Amino acid sequence: MSTARRALRLGMVGGGEGAYIGNIHRMAARLDGQWQLVAGAFDLDPDRGRAFALGIGIEAARSYGTWQDLIEGELQREDRVDAVAICTPNFTHYPIARALIEAGFAVICEKPLTATLADAIALAELARESGRFVGVTYTYSGYPMVHEARVRIAAGEIGTVRTVQVEYPLEWMAKPIEREGNAQAAWRTDPRKNGRGGSIGDIGTHAYHLAGFVTGLKLRELAADLATFVEGRALDDNAHVLLRYEGGARGLLWSSQVAIGNSNGVRLRVFGEKGSFQWFQEQPNELIYTPLDGRVQVIKRGAEELSVDAKVRSRTPPGHPEGYLEAFANLYAGFAEAIRARTEGREPGPLGRNIPLAHDGLKGVAFVDAVVDSHEAAHQLWVTPVAV
Repeated sequence: MSTARRALRLGMVGGGEGAYIGNIHRMAARLDGQWQLVAGAFDLDPDRGRAFALGIGIEAARSYGTWQDLIEGELQREDRVDAVAICTPNFTHYPIARALIEAGFAVICEKPLTATLADAIALAELARESGRFVGVTYTYSGYPMVHEARVRIAAGEIGTVRTVQVEYPLEWMAKPIEREGNAQAAWRTDPRKNGRGGSIGDIGTHAYHLAGFVTGLKLRELAADLATFVEGRALDDNAHVLLRYEGGARGLLWSSQVAIGNSNGVRLRVFGEKGSFQWFQEQPNELIYTPLDGRVQVIKRGAEELSVDAKVRSRTPPGHPEGYLEAFANLYAGFAEAIRARTEGREPGPLGRNIPLAHDGLKGVAFVDAVVDSHEAAHQLWVTPVAV
C-alpha cells in the first residue's frame, strides 16, 4: 500500500490527552505511510492542547490553541494540510466541518456526521456543492472480509436477501459511570452534546451502516424500542429495531451499552434464498458461508480466491490476524486514494472505492432520528395479547 508520492499532510481537531479515538486515528493514519500528522488543535484548553501537540512531535508553529486558529494558520502556509480529522464530541462536528469545507480543506469526520438531522442535511449538501472530500469513519466497513461478503452478495451468491441480523453489544456503561468521572461517558449521555440517540447513535449507527454496506439494501421503514436501564440516564442505553428494506427483506438490529459480558461484539448475519453469510468482529479474518443444502465453509482472509476488494485491504498472509487498527487504517488508505484521485483528475483505485462519505454520514443521522421518532410513537405499535 506504500507509494513513492509524498504522504498527505493531516491536521486533527480534538483527540488529545485521554481521548481514545484520537489515538486510534493517529495510529491508523500512519500505518501505511499515506499520511503524516503535521498540525492539530487537540483540546478545549489551548495550553493543554499545545502541550499535547508538542509531546507527539508537532512543531510549535502548527500546535494550535483552537480549531479556528488551525484553519487560519494553515491557510497561510504553502504546505498546508491536505485534510483535517475531526475527533471531537458529536455536537461540535457540524460547525468545525462546515468551516473546514468553506476554507477549502478535505474532512475526515468521526461518526455520527452531526448531532442533528438538519445539520447533517446541510453538511452533506455543502460537501456536494463544494466538491470537497468528506469521509466518515464507519470503521467496520474497513475489514477485508466485510468487503468480501459485499462482493459475493452483490454477485448473487446467496440469492435474494431475505433477512439481516446485526448487533453491537457493549458492557462498558452497565453502571452510571458518567456520574463517576468518566468524561467519555458523560458527553455520550448528554442530549445536548450527543444528540437524540444514546446507544443507537453511538454504536447502533455502526451496525446500521454495516448491514446496508454489505447487503446493498435500502431501508424503507423501521420500528424501534429504546430502553434506558441505568436509572437517571438521559438517553437510551439499549435499542431493538425492526427494519423493512425495499424489495421485501427484513432486518433486526440490536445495540446495547449495558450487555454485560460483551466488549465489542459486532456481529452480522445475512440470509438469502440460496445461502447465508456470517461475520463476527471477534473473528474478523473469517467469513462463514453456508449454501442451501451444503456444507458450512469458512473463508479466510488472505485466501487466493478472494476478491480484489478484500485483497487490497489485506496486509499479511492467513494465520496472521488483522483487526480493528488495520480496518481503521484501510479507511485512511481509502480516503488518501480518493483525495489523490480527485486532485489528479482520475478514477480512484479499489482502495478509494466503496468508502463511507458524507451521504453515508447523513443516512446514519437520519436513521438515528427515525429510530427515536419511532420509539416516541411506540404506543401506536404495541398490542397486548388477549391472554397474557
